[in-house]
Amino acid sequence: MGRCPTIETARLVLRPFREDDVDPYFALLRTPEVRASLHLRADLGRFDAWQGVVQQLGQWELRGTGQWALEEKATGAFVGRAGTYWPARDDWPGIEVGWALHPDHWGKGYATEAGRASVEHAFAHHDVDVLYSVILPGNTASQAVARRLGFTLFEERVLSHFPEMPHGIWRLTRSEAARAAAPH
Repeated sequence: MGRCPTIETARLVLRPFREDDVDPYFALLRTPEVRASLHLRADLGRFDAWQGVVQQLGQWELRGTGQWALEEKATGAFVGRAGTYWPARDDWPGIEVGWALHPDHWGKGYATEAGRASVEHAFAHHDVDVLYSVILPGNTASQAVARRLGFTLFEERVLSHFPEMPHGIWRLTRSEAARAAAPH
């Protein structure tokens, strides 16, 4: 597989996580908005953030998928994370495109910008014809990003690791992605 590449978009640097990202990533995970949208437990600690960073780097090494740390080009500020996720879960739909940004950076279009780069990278580097985004029903902001990227709601179902409520399984085919990326 390979190490996490660095990609630049118009306003962001999508780069491998570093150890000095743990504290800003922990701050992101502790915000009430992110905790609610990702349904994170209240006692999430700094070690959990560190473990998340390690998980992303490991997934890049093993599967060629993972999420990038997002850095704002203009300021160098840590914005959040975005990229692909492909856990070894029997009931996971496939390669997922996802994002989580600090609320200070919501409403700037960064999730869509990073999501689009993630979709392009996934289709360019994986022999798949469909990508997914797994979003809780109440997370309307992420649903809006998914729609802007061309994803449509495919189904709602309960996943084995989270039996408390169903997730929306959003779907994007390679041909739909090409149409969504084409100039209008």
